[in-house]
Amino acid sequence: MKKVVLAGGTGFIGRYMEERCKELGYTVHIISRQEPHISWENKDRMIEALDGAELLVNLAGKSVNCRYNETNKRAIMLSRTNTTKRLGEAVQACEHPPKMWINSSTATIYRHAEDRPMTEEAGEVGSGFSVDVARAWEEAFFSFDLPKTRQAALRIAIVLGPGGGVMTPYRNLVKYGLGGPQGSGRQRFSWIHLEDLFGIIMFLNERPELNGVFNCAAPNPVQNDELMAALRRAANVGFGLPAPEWLLELGAKVIRTETELVLKSRWVLPERLERAGYTFLFPTLDKALQSILSS
Repeated sequence: MKKVVLAGGTGFIGRYMEERCKELGYTVHIISRQEPHISWENKDRMIEALDGAELLVNLAGKSVNCRYNETNKRAIMLSRTNTTKRLGEAVQACEHPPKMWINSSTATIYRHAEDRPMTEEAGEVGSGFSVDVARAWEEAFFSFDLPKTRQAALRIAIVLGPGGGVMTPYRNLVKYGLGGPQGSGRQRFSWIHLEDLFGIIMFLNERPELNGVFNCAAPNPVQNDELMAALRRAANVGFGLPAPEWLLELGAKVIRTETELVLKSRWVLPERLERAGYTFLFPTLDKALQSILSS
């Protein structure tokens, strides 16, 4: 049977991918800190799972939805770079290494952009902790010489889907009348539907000429004020109080997170994917929200 290995595959995205891969007839192996899956500490079992696999997808990494104190910053960085290095070493040890290795990265690697969109070729890498993490993550991934394994890094935007991710907190904001613009409301919101993320992974797996870095975002990003308006429309809520930056800073401290998650302008376009011929199932936010909320 065809074999897929999902590293860090027990989260919101991983659970969806496991279900869809099994629907397509794959045997799925999961590497995780959680029982009963293959442990990150068990290199022999990792090699056994990876040997002969068609596809390895690495989704591992501590959530960035936390305060950026030194302890959390170190955990965020190492949970990405160390797991990637362990996978690379395991792939190198395989007699029949995976044909394709797709590694998560993040669209946050680009600078705050309100002036123009960021593409793979013309995008400008930003600065700060989140960017440092993204750069180190990609450097760890591409540091391996793997002649029998094709590699692709996905700079993934905010993932929208039913049953998890950011949709729950956004729906609650709208429900309780707090669904107005956040900060200036002009910051761009790049996003991707969970089903398109899976579709892109399968698309890349089937196209042997494609490798390198890909922006994994829908082709129609919106401004924050447009996002919140779309959420209100989808929920049939007519009004939402705005949240100025000072209030967001206060709230972020209370709920132990960072305002960067909503205030950074992520304006990212999937130029390479569209040029290669990928067709988005959910190219617009309204269509994506309709699908998610109806399910």
